[in-house]
Amino acid sequence: MRRAAKIDDNQPEIVRFLHSFPGVSVYITSSLGRGFPDLVISYAGRNDLWEIKDGQKPKSAQKLTPAEWEFFEKWTGPVAVIRSVDDAQKRLDWLRRGEKE
Repeated sequence: MRRAAKIDDNQPEIVRFLHSFPGVSVYITSSLGRGFPDLVISYAGRNDLWEIKDGQKPKSAQKLTPAEWEFFEKWTGPVAVIRSVDDAQKRLDWLRRGEKE
């Protein structure tokens, strides 16, 4: 039996912010496990994967898990670590500008 996925304390705040932002679609994928990022975001015609880490916790508690590292290394599309609503805003601005990573 699979246990409920643990989410970072700041994920609900970031998701609320995204839901309030015009033109943003959010799909919560925290429960998928196996290193898949926590959120799939669509904005300004672009898709992005976000791994949420709690920026209020010590750096050691913000590290990617081995499964997350493996996903990041293999994924060829955009993926970001988001630690705050401010990070989310900056990433949405990046998506809107249409820049390459």
